[in-house]
Amino acid sequence: MSDKPAGADKKIAAGICGILLGALGIHKFILGYTKEGVIMLLVTVLTLGIAGFITGIVGLIEGILYLTKSDEEFVATYVTNKKGWF
Repeated sequence: MSDKPAGADKKIAAGICGILLGALGIHKFILGYTKEGVIMLLVTVLTLGIAGFITGIVGLIEGILYLTKSDEEFVATYVTNKKGWF
């Protein structure tokens, strides 16, 4: 049995999706943040991608933050405490 905390398995997927698909908010959906994911997706789509640059930067920063945290810190911050942004 793995000694990783429950929810740590989402860290890599959310981090990579944040970096690569951040403008679409896919990383938010992976973590169960539906409201935040819909906001990012709608901002990108409704502005025809113009504001996608901004949401893409947000996704890039969040992806890097996810990947640089320890498994325990990631779970405590984003799974247990449900910190939606950064």
